[in-house]
Amino acid sequence: MEDNKLRSRGWFGKSGKDGFIYRAWMKNQGYPSDEFEGRPVIGICNTFSELTPCNGHFRELAESVKRGVWEAGGFPLEFPVMSLGETLIKPTAMLYRNLASMDVEESIRANPIDGVVLLCGCDKTTPSLVMGAASVDIPTIVVSGGPMLTGRYRGKTIGTSDVWRFSELHRKGELTQEELYTAEACMCRSDGHCAVMGTASTMACMVESLGLTLPENAAIPAADSRRKVLAHLSGRRIVDMVKEDLRLSQILTREAFENAIMINGAIGGSTNFVIHLLAIAGRIGVDLSLDDFNDLCKKVPLLLNLQPSGGYFMEDFYYAGGLPVVIKELSSILHQSVITANGKTMAENSASAECFNPEVIGTMDEPIKDLTGLAVVRGNLCENGAVIKPSASLKPELMQHRGKAIVFEDIDDYKLRLDDPDLDVDENSILVLKNVGPKGYPGMPEVGNMSLPKKLLAQGVIDMVRISDGRMSGTGFGTVVLHVSPEAAVGGNLALVQDGDYIELDVENRRLHLEVSDEELARRRTLWKPLELGYNRGYVHLHIAHVTQAHEGADLDFLKGGSGDKVTRDSH
Repeated sequence: MEDNKLRSRGWFGKSGKDGFIYRAWMKNQGYPSDEFEGRPVIGICNTFSELTPCNGHFRELAESVKRGVWEAGGFPLEFPVMSLGETLIKPTAMLYRNLASMDVEESIRANPIDGVVLLCGCDKTTPSLVMGAASVDIPTIVVSGGPMLTGRYRGKTIGTSDVWRFSELHRKGELTQEELYTAEACMCRSDGHCAVMGTASTMACMVESLGLTLPENAAIPAADSRRKVLAHLSGRRIVDMVKEDLRLSQILTREAFENAIMINGAIGGSTNFVIHLLAIAGRIGVDLSLDDFNDLCKKVPLLLNLQPSGGYFMEDFYYAGGLPVVIKELSSILHQSVITANGKTMAENSASAECFNPEVIGTMDEPIKDLTGLAVVRGNLCENGAVIKPSASLKPELMQHRGKAIVFEDIDDYKLRLDDPDLDVDENSILVLKNVGPKGYPGMPEVGNMSLPKKLLAQGVIDMVRISDGRMSGTGFGTVVLHVSPEAAVGGNLALVQDGDYIELDVENRRLHLEVSDEELARRRTLWKPLELGYNRGYVHLHIAHVTQAHEGADLDFLKGGSGDKVTRDSH
């Protein structure tokens, strides 16, 4: 791209009063005049926050990006955006994903930025940044923060998936609170996001699968010096992307999305992947539906032996060769000619990949599990679909199951009744949780992997079918049906389920059926009353009014698509 066509010249290239204002106050930071004379301005979109522990090392990572930008002849300018800390934000970080995406979109569009580096790590920071950037569509590259080092507790390796195991042991009385305190420090022992194939790691794999990063971005541990090297090289590369005018819309093609779906099935990625990928597709203008996930994942077995679907950790994944190995193994079914952020094709980026540990990364001929990492089910209980992660089931025989519903009307009802010794539940029952969807909670929290009733834990039960309109942590496991759409709060049939109703789950045939007649459902509907959610102001009110259903990506309806990068009016 010629210097005089740089987007930033609409600010720094102006003469007179406007140019004076745009340049003068920037110079109070000590920049010489020639920085404003045609260098590509690179925005570094930083989600650093001490309230987002997974991204707490991003100040240092941003400095690595800056070094690369300076080397390549660019002018780096770091800026903050709303940061979503999965582990601290109440009622759920997902409630604010779309708000953060608005912050990113408007920050990029409103400022003199020619290209942008997205620094993201914790679960929602990745999709929110990519969604926002997609709606502007300028040259963009992503740098993930990287996973934590594998935890060590009493001589064993641990990661975030063990939180759920420790919780059940604690509820059974087999782990004291003091032992839990010790495990906390043992698990979170370095910078970075979750050390398993949870949502954060899934998002890092997603952006690499989409072609938005340099190769190997997904798995390098946060504490590894090679993470800084990748950030440095990404800083160099974004300057060239600006010169080539390589925009997000040229990378985020239909074929790139199909690749990401198949790769996610192979790695046993988080079910949250579905809802975030749908939202990104909506922003960039690619037609994507739940049916695409089913069609593409059916032929993909589990190739990656990582928690929660397997036994290893992200650190092991990197040492085994990382995501390029998985991509190379899937080469026969992937779109290999798609362009990626480094200007090379996916095939070129993975050509030299080599697996160094077949126990961690399997092959199509010898997969880790025949079960895929994702399936979409439909039926009268989820007219618009629901998702399940078969590879994370602890009892594969539950993939085909019929059981009696134990219904919790909302999260408070669940907490009140779950451990009631008089609860009429056995291991064949199906736990159903309502009103935890995009509108109903609000925000669609990660509560779908419900704990098992204490009395069943005492009997040695390890898994049950669980159904909700909520999400679950990517670190979670079990036979869990999620994202039921339409949700209960808007009157989906989930709202009409009652204790004692029989439900059939048939994953092989992609079916979820409530054994209640249409006539009886119609009768119950006449008695159903919408929830009084109680939010009448602010962002939460806006969210409830405009959030779409899970099968549409749970984005705000007015944010679909983009407004581009043009700003035609000056500030003074």
